Amino acid sequence: MTNSSSQIGKQTLMAVALCLVAGYLDGYGLLIFNTYVTFMSGNSTFASVRLGQGAFHAALPAAVAVLFFVAGSTLGALLMRSKLPHTHRLSFASIGLLIAVVSVLTRGESAHIMLAVALLSLGMGMVNALLPRIGAESVSLTFMTGNLNRIGGHLAGAICRESLADARTPNESHLTRARVELSVWLSFVSGAVLAGVFVSTLRTWVLVPPLAAMLFLTAFSQVQVPVARDPALEVSHR
Repeated sequence: MTNSSSQIGKQTLMAVALCLVAGYLDGYGLLIFNTYVTFMSGNSTFASVRLGQGAFHAALPAAVAVLFFVAGSTLGALLMRSKLPHTHRLSFASIGLLIAVVSVLTRGESAHIMLAVALLSLGMGMVNALLPRIGAESVSLTFMTGNLNRIGGHLAGAICRESLADARTPNESHLTRARVELSVWLSFVSGAVLAGVFVSTLRTWVLVPPLAAMLFLTAFSQVQVPVARDPALEVSHR
């Protein structure tokens, strides 16, 4: 149980770091490109409305974001299921490289909007495959609706004094699960707040914080990443 508690704690810290990056980049994308790079429900609605209005050009950035997010999710899932060593570190490095490329692209006066949106959405799609669960609890790192819904479900379970059938530690409960989900949401929101602050202050260096975070995770992460609920699909990552 001690090892399980320690691993859950490490996974939670990694989720917090990744959600900070995701929230930051989503805020950045919204402020700079008027397009989300993690919130694909919003992009789907926006693109659909613009298409309905016949504004095809206005719908294009959101549609590109959705397409590349799905591509990133597929790529990330394939990578995490592969037999390559250190797959999560390879994913961190790949996402960091995409952020670095976007940082270079957007330094000029004429930003390559479509390419930047595509690359950031590709990277954020990869993020979800990195940590689909904390312990036995499913989490979403780049879209918060599911997390907020699970918070409500765990609060209902706590009120009804229900026990957890899949508890990994003696102290795990609906309330502790709700706190995990809340920490993920707060991290995402905090990242978006930081983007609102730094976009106007860091200017051309605005992508340095998320890039630094991904480089740090690449160098120092030692978390075992759960891949899937099906034991046949579980892969051990060092």
